Amino acid sequence: MSIYLDNAATTPVCPQAAKAAYEAMTEGYGNPSSGYAIGQAAAAKVKEYRAVVAGRLGCLPEELTFTSCGTEGDNWAIRAAVEHGKRSGKHIITTAIEHSAVLEPIRALAAQGYEVTYLKPDKSGHVSIDDLKAALRPDTVLVSMMLVNNELGTLLPVAESAQAIKAAHCPALLHCDAVQAFLKVPFTPKELGVDLLTISGHKIRAPKGIGAQYIRKGLDLKPLLLGGGQENGLRSGTEPTAQLAALAAACEDWDTSAPARIAAVKAHALEVLSSVPGLEVVSPGDAPHICAISLPGYPSEMLVRDLSDRGIYVSSGSACHKGKPSHVFAALGLPKRTLMGVLRISFSPDSTCEEAGALAGALTEITQTRIAMR
Repeated sequence: MSIYLDNAATTPVCPQAAKAAYEAMTEGYGNPSSGYAIGQAAAAKVKEYRAVVAGRLGCLPEELTFTSCGTEGDNWAIRAAVEHGKRSGKHIITTAIEHSAVLEPIRALAAQGYEVTYLKPDKSGHVSIDDLKAALRPDTVLVSMMLVNNELGTLLPVAESAQAIKAAHCPALLHCDAVQAFLKVPFTPKELGVDLLTISGHKIRAPKGIGAQYIRKGLDLKPLLLGGGQENGLRSGTEPTAQLAALAAACEDWDTSAPARIAAVKAHALEVLSSVPGLEVVSPGDAPHICAISLPGYPSEMLVRDLSDRGIYVSSGSACHKGKPSHVFAALGLPKRTLMGVLRISFSPDSTCEEAGALAGALTEITQTRIAMR
């Protein structure tokens, strides 16, 4: 029996989402743009799905545009925001611990002449709102800040950033990558004060290939894709009704008590992991589902492999890095031996205290059978 503790990378699709996708593919297969009955029935379903997802996010249905994933949403938000503010300036603020889906398009903009300020975290992985305030300028056109860091589980000061932008009379739009926050921590886009916000389905037990972008009502953005005019003209292309059905079903299935249950399992995990010889907690995580630990002197790639051989699945950082060293953990200024042995543990509503105990036992066994590097 396998133990999956890498839910920040992706989640198993819940039965309700799989069933909804199957029914949409085999029964509600009409093209929503078609004028005949099964097409119009599909269009009505898309409207229902949008209302469900918007309801769980806490925004108006017309403020929600469906995308293929978080990376698409982040890229679109960043490029559209700087296009929106091109007459106001060429300064961008982000953090040094954003997902690569934010950092890479911003690096591309830097190569085109934009000036970028990277806010550095403290040793606990938190970003100072005072640093954000000091970085704001009259020519700042974009602030992009995630709500929950995907490798540390720390919360970033998004709402406070919105207030600071307003107080400074700065023209910047505020974008938030909320991929790891959606349904895990309480928020609405309005409460955060953001202009743009990105979510992804496969982090909440929907399939890969579906996400959504919140665009504040009244904000006029350049379309991502031109064509048939779907998604209110912002993202043309035939709507993926099966993925939309699954996303809505996953949102409906996600119990509001899930974050508390997940947090309880994580708390137990941190308690039992404290008994593993030499183990350090890099970040307990503010969000309920993510924490980061280290076995100094034991290469994380080896730990991931040894745990995998025992049927336990964790990661050495974001799965999106494709084997590259994590810029997030590096930004904390950890000692070299600690950085060498970092693991991210992330939980789901299906995770159990027994699984956490098995992880602790396996890591203890590894320390007894492997020699740490000096």
